[in-house]
Amino acid sequence: MLSRKNAMPKPPEPSTTIVMHADAMAEVIRRLAQEIVGGNPDVGKLVLLGILRRGRPLADRLALLIKEMTGISPPVGSLATTLYRDDLRAGVGHAQIGLAGTYFDFPIDDRTVVLVDDVLAAGRTIRAAMDEVMDYGRPARIQLACLVDRGGRELPIQPDYLGRTVAAGPREYVSVRLVELDGEDAVLLEPRFDSGEASS
Repeated sequence: MLSRKNAMPKPPEPSTTIVMHADAMAEVIRRLAQEIVGGNPDVGKLVLLGILRRGRPLADRLALLIKEMTGISPPVGSLATTLYRDDLRAGVGHAQIGLAGTYFDFPIDDRTVVLVDDVLAAGRTIRAAMDEVMDYGRPARIQLACLVDRGGRELPIQPDYLGRTVAAGPREYVSVRLVELDGEDAVLLEPRFDSGEASS
């Protein structure tokens, strides 16, 4: 039996790092809206599709800011990409049960579709979103707006509009918290205990 003097020290508790607080998030989301407007002179052709779950509230916020800046309110819809993910079809990832489904009630033909997501990682969710969009119509172009890029890309996909890059390790998880869903705005870098989660 080890004496107190020779006992192994207790390992430190995994820590959570605050990457962005509410004010910083608000500034970043406003900048994204400004960049979307700057990249699309014909704002009237914009539509925003938020990737569920947290992409939809972000898309709603961006639409409000774009209206504030231009007087034009782009329509907003939701995408549930689960059935289009190649890793799930291959039996590698795990589907999230109970999420709302894809919904938008406007045409996307010849429009500029801006996909909105909270965290970009492997790129498989975005690829699935593009596949789904093309099943609904033929947009003039598709752009991507993401709040956070955590790296770890497996596909050649890059955001057109990016809030912030976060250097996250394989055992770390970027958690985006939104008032609409979580009661607060924050981006956290947390230790990951479940490595079986599908990459995004």
